[in-house]
Amino acid sequence: MSPALAWYRRLVVGAVCLVAGVAGAALLFLWAPWPWAAAWLAAALAAFAGGWLLAGRFRGSWGYAEAAEELYLTYGVFVRQLVVVPYGRMQVVDVTADLLEQALGIATVRVRTAASTADTRVVGLPLAEAVHLRDRLAARSESFSTGL
Repeated sequence: MSPALAWYRRLVVGAVCLVAGVAGAALLFLWAPWPWAAAWLAAALAAFAGGWLLAGRFRGSWGYAEAAEELYLTYGVFVRQLVVVPYGRMQVVDVTADLLEQALGIATVRVRTAASTADTRVVGLPLAEAVHLRDRLAARSESFSTGL
């Protein structure tokens, strides 16, 4: 995964904490004594610090491997998950990137299957690598098609 994935998470956490911290503190300042607004700002700052530190661990938790007949995906900081997607079950493989991901040069490869409710995605790949992964997975899914 690209190091830009950690920066992506840090920027998202920073934006959320900034908006929630300022809006919440402003509302508390209007309707409650000022120490409550200060406590809210301190909580937002603590959430930002925690999010900043966890962003690197989040980036390190993602991984994928292409085996002969299936795609393995692992992720999770607090709860580790391993998802196995057989190539023959893949129906749609696409590459997505929001504006911030585009600015950082990263993308997400999403894999959709018929029966799965799991969010199967490979996040934080450099755009060129994401396109190549999408093409490989699409080609393998056609060659392993199970006639769905």
